[in-house]
Amino acid sequence: MTTAALEQRAGRRCHNALNSLHSAHYFSPDLGRELGAVGVTDPRAVNFAVRSAALGPAGPGTVAAAFYNYKYELVARHVPAVWAVASPEQVLAARARAVDATLRRLLGDQVVASAEMAKAARLALRATEACSRGARPLYAAHADLPVPDEPHMAFWHAATLLREHRGDGHLAVLVSAGLDGLEALVTHTATGKGMTPKWVFGTRGWSREEWDAAVERLRERGLLDGTGELTERGVALREEIEHETDRLDRAPYEHLGPDGVARLTDLGTTFARTALAAGAFPADLLGKR
Repeated sequence: MTTAALEQRAGRRCHNALNSLHSAHYFSPDLGRELGAVGVTDPRAVNFAVRSAALGPAGPGTVAAAFYNYKYELVARHVPAVWAVASPEQVLAARARAVDATLRRLLGDQVVASAEMAKAARLALRATEACSRGARPLYAAHADLPVPDEPHMAFWHAATLLREHRGDGHLAVLVSAGLDGLEALVTHTATGKGMTPKWVFGTRGWSREEWDAAVERLRERGLLDGTGELTERGVALREEIEHETDRLDRAPYEHLGPDGVARLTDLGTTFARTALAAGAFPADLLGKR
């Protein structure tokens, strides 16, 4: 019996659906409340702490390398100082409480306890069985964490693993393409799919002068035109980056199979749309304004 082939972008579409729901907690008031309860009150420190806590009490070099598009000096302002306020274990527990509250608020208790959520958790966890730890530090660290018992938390945990697995591979592709962290942000924003420059300056630590210098470097490479838009060469590079990221991230979705990927994508999309309608993300986060 011949196994059906996975459509080229099926894994990317599935990842995008799951990542939308995973990412909602970063913008949730529940996260600030729970981290504040353990002493972490600066929003930037919260961000660095919750995503890197699985690595243990890591220093700024490790965190900046794993996050890639944050300015090192911004990271060093908060890491490792945050670990003197709250341990990685305390941060992980606070993050879990925040995620639980966020999912219940955005999706509603009926969806959280539904058969569809339990199915999504089983499918997503099955996909993670084919993820690989090699050269994927954020994925590997999160893969060492226990799988939560409740289906909505297990689903979120699996979505986190799939997100970090793809993300670690994506960083390797960016390095191979010769884009530093800021240049990656500039070119992604130029596609119309990335964060606005306002959000980059507010969360990544880069200045307008550094942004403009990166734009100039990209113009010299022929990737941006005089208006800051991607050139034909720039569009081709961004497409190549996504295709290569797809290739490095193909194993989990091939393991799940076309039917499973399609079902997980449908479920994840439904959950993400419900969360979006409930105000999961700031209105000015995405798109060029």
